[in-house]
Amino acid sequence: ASMLELDSKRVELETPTRVHVKHVEDPKEQEDFEETPFFVAFLTYLSYGILFLFGQLRDLLRSWGLERSKVAREHRKMKDFPPLYRNFEAFFTRNYYTRVRDCWNRPIGSVPGRHFDIVERYSPDYGWTFLHTGEKKSYLNLGSYNYLGFAENEGPCSESAIQAIRDYGVTCASSRQELGTTKLHGELETLVAEFVGKEAALTFGMGFATNSTNIPILVGKGGLIISDELNHTSLVLGARLTGAKIRVFKHNDMQHLEKILRDAVVKGDPRTKRPYKKILILVEGVYSMEGSVVNLPGVIALKKKYKAYLYLDEAHSIGALGSSGRGVCQHYGCNVDDVDIMMGTFTKSFGAAGGYIAASQAVIDALRTHSHSNGYATSMSPPVVQQVLTSMRIIMGQDGTNDGTRRIKQLAENARYFRQGIKKLGFIVYGNDASPIVPVLIFLPAKVAALGREMKKRGICIVVVGYPATPIVESRVRFCLSASHTRADLDKVLHAMDELGDIIGFKYSQQEQPALN
Repeated sequence: ASMLELDSKRVELETPTRVHVKHVEDPKEQEDFEETPFFVAFLTYLSYGILFLFGQLRDLLRSWGLERSKVAREHRKMKDFPPLYRNFEAFFTRNYYTRVRDCWNRPIGSVPGRHFDIVERYSPDYGWTFLHTGEKKSYLNLGSYNYLGFAENEGPCSESAIQAIRDYGVTCASSRQELGTTKLHGELETLVAEFVGKEAALTFGMGFATNSTNIPILVGKGGLIISDELNHTSLVLGARLTGAKIRVFKHNDMQHLEKILRDAVVKGDPRTKRPYKKILILVEGVYSMEGSVVNLPGVIALKKKYKAYLYLDEAHSIGALGSSGRGVCQHYGCNVDDVDIMMGTFTKSFGAAGGYIAASQAVIDALRTHSHSNGYATSMSPPVVQQVLTSMRIIMGQDGTNDGTRRIKQLAENARYFRQGIKKLGFIVYGNDASPIVPVLIFLPAKVAALGREMKKRGICIVVVGYPATPIVESRVRFCLSASHTRADLDKVLHAMDELGDIIGFKYSQQEQPALN
């Protein structure tokens, strides 16, 4: 729970009209986290309180047999055993999530590109089960991680992936340490190292496992991990598996980070009173739920000052930030040699799957020997490897065209245009202007479901997120922009949000917005 602590400045309710802006090293960049107005926070807590009371009432009716219960329950013969699930999570699922479950887990029936097909369904029992209608409809896609538009079923990427199936099949049927390494895997690792500017790289079949199974190889007992409070679950899990001490610093707060570093260097381990064997700082390039960009120059300065190591997760920034898509280091003009471990995934900008770690040759050799993902997991599927190879070569311009540069530029323009437009409409928007992720705060739980359903009626599919995936007073819609979106697409979404913002009522921003450029 401590890994997910909220920044007290962001949830402080006593000063509802103040706007909290976190400045980074470059004065042109800023992080906007407008504070939740007091009356909105009050209504949000009140809404969840009412839902809780009605949930308790319905559970009481179910226990008396007055309401039919469709939830999974422990068998009577197992009553003396510890329960297999947590009661509160089951309570929340059956009394709230089930009622709005149609807003999530929607099955798609096409490529997740600019538009995609949704397999239509309906629920005859208020969300407990769903039945397919047998029809598919096309929707504008503002929810998929397809930053550069490479999620395609035609063009050079798909053609080369099909050829890879003919040459290698769809699986290697083995781990990398056994018989699961092909010529394609070697080419990809060489290309990744060249792309990010590191000495060597190692690829993995799953982005989540790239963090969770490799961080324990880098740090162990006697070490210290300092983690940003908004880090992804994969980083949190990886840190917990190390056995090292874990300290959490407030998001992008360099003063708090320096205080933790200073205490760690001066005092060492509070239990043993000995110096830490190693100090590793964990940060992300772009934070996927906040649309925030790490203050990398500040982190690097502190890392050098206190002789710590830096692990940078570029899952959402590689390919999406920087003039040539080389991530947050290029975005700030930082030297990649100042980042010890560079991690990224192929699932966002490259239209594929898997992840990589790029570092010095010595680090990669150690990971190649000791990583559980490299030793036990099946290696990346050859057509997936080829998809990454082709898309990365396009980004680097090795295909002889400027298509990669065009996509990167178009994504940046779309991100700026959409963020400016949505702010102008009066919504509370989190994050950085350079981020392809634009979170818009909704707050009240009923409005979360209402927005998801009403946008779908208007031909737009979005991702709405609420508690417990977010803090209880920070439910939101998270727009994921793509280079494949046209200006007409974005205007359609802005028009729908303007209309629904008035109908549903979540234009809560108290900032004065500049004229739309």
